[in-house]
Amino acid sequence: MVQKYQSPVRVYKHPFELIMAAYERRFPTCPLIPMFVASDTVSEYKSEDGAIHVIERRCKLDIDAPRLLKKIAGVDYVYFVQKNSLNRRERTLHIEAYNETFSNRVIINEHCSYTVHPDNEDWTCFEQSASLDIKSFFGFESTVEKIAMKQYTSNIKKGKEIIEYYLKQLEEEGITFVPRWTPPVACKSESSTSHPRRPVSPAINIPESATKEGSSNKEILNTSSSPSEPTAGTPDDKLDADYIKRYLGDLTPMQESCLIRLRQWLQETHKGKIPKDEHILRFLRARDFNIDKAREILCQSLTWRKQHQVDYILDTWNPPQVLQDYYAGGWHHHDKDGRPLYVLRLGQMDTKGLVRALGEEALLRYVLSINEEGLRRCEENTKVFGRPISSWTCLVDLEGLNMRHLWRPGVKALLRIIEVVEANYPETLGRLLILRAPRVFPVLWTLVSPFIDDNTRKKFLIYAGNDYQGPGGLLDYIDKEIIPDFLGGECMCEVPEGGLVPKSLYRTAEELENEDIKLWTETIYQSASVFKGAPHEVLIQIVDASSVITWDFDVCKGDIVFNIFHSKRAPQPPKKDSLGAHSITSPGGNNVQLIDKVWQLGRDYSMVESPLICKEGESVQGSHVTRWPGFYILQWKFHSMPACATTSLPRVDDVLASLQVSSHKCKVMYYTEVIGSEDFRGSMTSLESSHSGFSQLSAATTSSSQSHSSSMISR
Repeated sequence: MVQKYQSPVRVYKHPFELIMAAYERRFPTCPLIPMFVASDTVSEYKSEDGAIHVIERRCKLDIDAPRLLKKIAGVDYVYFVQKNSLNRRERTLHIEAYNETFSNRVIINEHCSYTVHPDNEDWTCFEQSASLDIKSFFGFESTVEKIAMKQYTSNIKKGKEIIEYYLKQLEEEGITFVPRWTPPVACKSESSTSHPRRPVSPAINIPESATKEGSSNKEILNTSSSPSEPTAGTPDDKLDADYIKRYLGDLTPMQESCLIRLRQWLQETHKGKIPKDEHILRFLRARDFNIDKAREILCQSLTWRKQHQVDYILDTWNPPQVLQDYYAGGWHHHDKDGRPLYVLRLGQMDTKGLVRALGEEALLRYVLSINEEGLRRCEENTKVFGRPISSWTCLVDLEGLNMRHLWRPGVKALLRIIEVVEANYPETLGRLLILRAPRVFPVLWTLVSPFIDDNTRKKFLIYAGNDYQGPGGLLDYIDKEIIPDFLGGECMCEVPEGGLVPKSLYRTAEELENEDIKLWTETIYQSASVFKGAPHEVLIQIVDASSVITWDFDVCKGDIVFNIFHSKRAPQPPKKDSLGAHSITSPGGNNVQLIDKVWQLGRDYSMVESPLICKEGESVQGSHVTRWPGFYILQWKFHSMPACATTSLPRVDDVLASLQVSSHKCKVMYYTEVIGSEDFRGSMTSLESSHSGFSQLSAATTSSSQSHSSSMISR
């Protein structure tokens, strides 16, 4: 595979002639490059007027390679041929180099150029590109490639340092100016009629004001030769090394090369808006600067952005009022690193209400608008703080988080949102501070963590105690003056407090179906009828203790009592004959009874949760960490005053009679799920692996993961 390298444009704020004087001092040897042992002139040509000077040298290099490899190769030194073509009239120097040693096994080509800055004739631009193609090398191809790239990267880093070293040397000798080439007197008349020509290799326009605040990427990057020529989005756009350091950060030479090459590829092939350099760089970082993988996911994201008009979402989309009122999140100053800070009070947010009132698409669009706003704020903070800021910090307060937040369609919507954000906004989250994590958090973590990228997960800092403002807490990341008031700080935070979304704002199943969003109408929910004297029961078999039974149900009609029982032996399955039937099917939903009428509470089965009375219209979520293997029975029972004894079960004729009385009928829609013991323990391990010095789960949180009866029922 051919390895390629492309450098950014390096700008020297010195005239071309002075740079050439410094460059010539590198020969025949250069003490700043230990591997450059010697060089001999092979051929040389000078034009009569002195404008053209072409010199070819044979350079001797002592490559830093293992002795064994040198012994196998049979050489101690590697020879390169370098051809320098200096045009004093055009003020350009072009350098071509290739390897002479092992040229039938390894092919190395390099091209460099020094040219005059197109907007400032007293500045000089330098560009460099190279390629490495290893055909074969005694079975050590991979080793040779690593050695070559290491040596090359090291020399690239020294390039500017070497020129500046010799410039300083010239200055110490009193040489601060070298006159430009002028034609001989005999040629002057001819020269007076000639027109100035552009440099052979047009250089980038990086005006000195490029580092001033408020200059856009287009102003910084575009080549401008004349006002009439188009400058935006042309393949001539190049990146300047100083611009990269100022706006994108410290990158290795190979990382700079990947960015430039991917950007050039997009300019040449992509039809549509080219993303900003910061955005391209995020995709490269997300794939460890593997340019092929980064290009693939970036192209998919660009297609997705165009399809859904994401570039215009901040200008064209207004969030519904219910989001503005009940979505408990918002931007709040910045952290100590200058990253924009987003505060999310997840524990105070009615996720189920938002999904039922808005549907999944509106929530997704709102999250996308938050991410787009985050990108905009990063650009602004980069200008304000004078250093690259490409990501933001998110502070999540989980105070109030309970099983209400584990409503299955809501979790599925969350997972889809995570998937979309991970695919299209990689490396935008710099840090995630999770505060006041309750004991139900491991269950949520089990559900969502598999969908979070490993690199993103490493940025999670979790804190479960209430002393998060102490050493190792928030103050390590956020200035004391901006800690929100609801976290004990002094700064008033304008983030909405959330709260329950009124059910009057809920949308019907028909409305959701019309939008092809099947959330409430999904088949994972089952309907059940509960009659006076005929409860509905669900059997769950548990093999491993410490598994987690979760449930979620809505009381659609009537009031019910919810119970959980445990039995060591399995109840008999419902009989299908009409006389001894325990199972009754009605148009409004099924009804199944499992507990035999001869069973006695305390002998044949036991109650493992306190009875819970649920009113009509309520939504209930909960979980139970099982203590023993065996059979667990979830029971929904008709609630009346006074309540019937748990052990009293009706005869079939009583049940049939009760069907005729509508006031004796309740209806529930429910969903149950079991998280295996291994998965649950794995969630705790995964959770603990994401900790840092900031992340110290409290003793209460740790003990809750081992609790044998920790039902979390909420409304």
